[in-house]
Amino acid sequence: MELKIISEAASHGGMQGVYAHRSEVCACDMTFAVFVPPQATSTLCPVLWYLSGLTCTHANVMEKGEYRRLASELGLIVVCPDTSPRGEDVPDEAASWQMGKGAGFYLDATQAPWSKNYNMYSYVTKELTELVGRSFRTDMSRQGIFGHSMGGHGALTIALKHPDRFRSASAFAPIVEPSTADWSIGAFEKYLGPDRNDWRKYDAVALVEDGMTFPEFLIDQGLADNFLQTGLRPWLLEEAAEDKDIRITMRNHERYDHSYYFISTFMDDHLHWHAERLKR
Repeated sequence: MELKIISEAASHGGMQGVYAHRSEVCACDMTFAVFVPPQATSTLCPVLWYLSGLTCTHANVMEKGEYRRLASELGLIVVCPDTSPRGEDVPDEAASWQMGKGAGFYLDATQAPWSKNYNMYSYVTKELTELVGRSFRTDMSRQGIFGHSMGGHGALTIALKHPDRFRSASAFAPIVEPSTADWSIGAFEKYLGPDRNDWRKYDAVALVEDGMTFPEFLIDQGLADNFLQTGLRPWLLEEAAEDKDIRITMRNHERYDHSYYFISTFMDDHLHWHAERLKR
């Protein structure tokens, strides 16, 4: 699998790169970003995956997330995948920001025409993981995962299904129960079909109810977030985990909304959270 360099730029002693490759899983060309800290010149470094939200690409957090300074200090490789397959031949719903390109929901679609390309779960957990492990100086025994909104949903569900792989997981304003949230029901039905039992494996609340577990989550939520009541509803995850062996650190913040102003404010806290657990 050939890795094409789109760009590389020195930053905080490390290297911020953007790369492309042909994805067999998504049947199209895919682009992703990787920040490699200076420590990687002499040692293998832990890997932290960041999953972006609806309408985003790899570039949103890369340009606005403000993670490089501290990632360089802490010796973290930060990988930022795209949110969906891309290309002229990839099906889309151009009139909807909640479906199609930019809205992959980190699942493997089973319904036509989406199933050919929309396999972001397998892309992140298998294909891109293998590519990153081969191409960078990574210690794949030390991985963490976090994300924002739809990406927070992806991070939570992937961690719950792979507790043996990830040492840490956190989220900014995650969609915790997409099977009942206004902005994800339509996409789930089109990607996965009408049987809601098929949706449960991509729903953090349902996974916890069905016995999946992870030691602990850090979740930050802005209380001025316009999507809080109808889309995000993080308290549902707290309720589902109440009698489970899952510790949730839920931090609510007055005045903060859903934007990268919010994410960048608390990015350092999340990097420290992951670094502490990845370096044990």
